[in-house]
Amino acid sequence: MTRTGSLDTWPEVADGGPPVPSDTELASGIEDALAAFLDVRNAQATTIDPAFAQATAALAEFVLAGGKRIRPTFAWWGWRGAGGTVDAPEALAVLRGISALELLQACALIHDDLMDASATRRGRPTVHVEFARKHAESQWCGRPARFGAAAAILLGDLALAWADDMLHTSGLSAEALQRAAEPWGAMRTEMLGGQFLDVLHQSTGDLSARAALQVDRYKTAAYTVERPLQLGASLAGADAELVGAYRRFGADIGIAFQLRDDLLGVFGDPEVTGKPAGDDLREGKRTLLVALAVERAEARGDDAAREAVTSAVGNPDLATDGVERVRSVLVELGAAQAVEQRIAALTGSALDSLSAVEVAEPAAAQLADLAVTATRRHR
Repeated sequence: MTRTGSLDTWPEVADGGPPVPSDTELASGIEDALAAFLDVRNAQATTIDPAFAQATAALAEFVLAGGKRIRPTFAWWGWRGAGGTVDAPEALAVLRGISALELLQACALIHDDLMDASATRRGRPTVHVEFARKHAESQWCGRPARFGAAAAILLGDLALAWADDMLHTSGLSAEALQRAAEPWGAMRTEMLGGQFLDVLHQSTGDLSARAALQVDRYKTAAYTVERPLQLGASLAGADAELVGAYRRFGADIGIAFQLRDDLLGVFGDPEVTGKPAGDDLREGKRTLLVALAVERAEARGDDAAREAVTSAVGNPDLATDGVERVRSVLVELGAAQAVEQRIAALTGSALDSLSAVEVAEPAAAQLADLAVTATRRHR
């Protein structure tokens, strides 16, 4: 079996490498894989310029500082459910390959925060804000905000490039990488397509449920659950029936995941979510929650309720009392409850898709648990 990739990217390979983590140690295994890869890449950045190495170190810190690691987790269980085992010769390479999903996620988050003008992420300054601060403190030439934006664009691009590098230097066989090419390529295109549609719908003011669900499908569901599951299954050489069931399961859970995120963006506790209350409203996110509220207000002929919602969406100066007013309207119109019901229905249909095919244990149970965890979370 032909192996591809430059394994000297991984410094620990020379002495046989670390043992593959058990299923219960998956999160720490993903962290270790990311840290090992980023250590080498940061060292390589030093040969370009120490200032560039400082920037890549900031990227590494962003990647390693938090996150639920949900994408590689779904990919791992997709692989395990298709017959992959922890003691398989390729297990460590699979772990490294799927951990590259976190770099893809870093690209999306860094760019998304810039486009949404978000000040914080996980309770810390966003990348563009941090680099703007560095520019201002150093009293460099030009505008701090412009430098911060440029740094965020470049580091997001670098994260995307490194995601490809991490996958292709993971030690996976040429055959496995060939099978992974379709979901990996489709996932990146769908993620960027969904992001473009999000920006487009915000610019055109499209508050329809159709537009909101279209963004949910491609910006979140495809690269959060559906494609990672397919990636794991492809690495294991799964048949079309299992891949199809995984994709149906992943699309439903991915949308439910985003709908939960939408609720947390308005009703979540900032101490738990790491983002200011109502930030999604200030950023102008066209969510299903907002779309249903507008539809219901119009159906009732309640102009005041419609105005309360639409005037809040995209208002950067929305105060705390304004957020509270919108929350009350969303509850009174039944929009929040309708989204909760949609989450429950999607979770149920996803579990039905999963139970319709043969999924190896313990992956079947783990995927069912992940479906519930992803859609009932508080952050």
